[in-house]
Amino acid sequence: MKIKDSGQHKTKSFALQVKALGDDGTFEGYGSVFGNVDSYGEKVMPGAFVESLARHKREGSNVLMLWQHDPYQPIGVWEDLAEDAKGLWGKGRLVLEVEKAREAHALLKASAIGGLSIGYREEDTDQDGAVRLLKKLYLHEISLVSFPANRRARVESVKSADRMEDFARRLRDGDPMPIKEFEDILRDAGVPKAMAVQIASVGYAKAIRSESEGEKANEPAAFLKALLGG
Repeated sequence: MKIKDSGQHKTKSFALQVKALGDDGTFEGYGSVFGNVDSYGEKVMPGAFVESLARHKREGSNVLMLWQHDPYQPIGVWEDLAEDAKGLWGKGRLVLEVEKAREAHALLKASAIGGLSIGYREEDTDQDGAVRLLKKLYLHEISLVSFPANRRARVESVKSADRMEDFARRLRDGDPMPIKEFEDILRDAGVPKAMAVQIASVGYAKAIRSESEGEKANEPAAFLKALLGG
């Protein structure tokens, strides 16, 4: 069953994981990911945003960055938006001269904000059993929100720091992060799940165990050898 253009403005939220936040408020990440069924039983399909992004570019209009979907509280700009194989990628910047944007910046630093949320209009959907397939969406805005509905979309990188720096610092300080957290870093970097589990549970576990036993696994060559299971 196919549905054309409901005309209704809807929202859909995604989990937001900030590795670090640029001092100028810049970040990159995914506002939507493809192929994942969310808590509402809906799945955004590849190509869903292509026509909408092209229309915004053609007409010179902007996809807004709002606070909690409030049209009276813009907090930044999306400097670049594009689809790739994973989902809807965006490069955003909080306008820190705006009070609410400064508050959002502080909340992001504290990991107190739960997600990104797209505001859209359905233009083409289909049904696959119990799952609604969102095939074509007109994108109005992407907001910072408190509660995500879909936990796969994440902010992937920011300019001022990187999660790997924290990983390296903790190794140098003799305080390696938990295996599951290292696995998450690998997954965020695009490593397939099975491979990330293997590297984290075997190689990384051996590396940090060697260090705890007094070996110099924190030296680059030794640590890399242990990480690869050597």
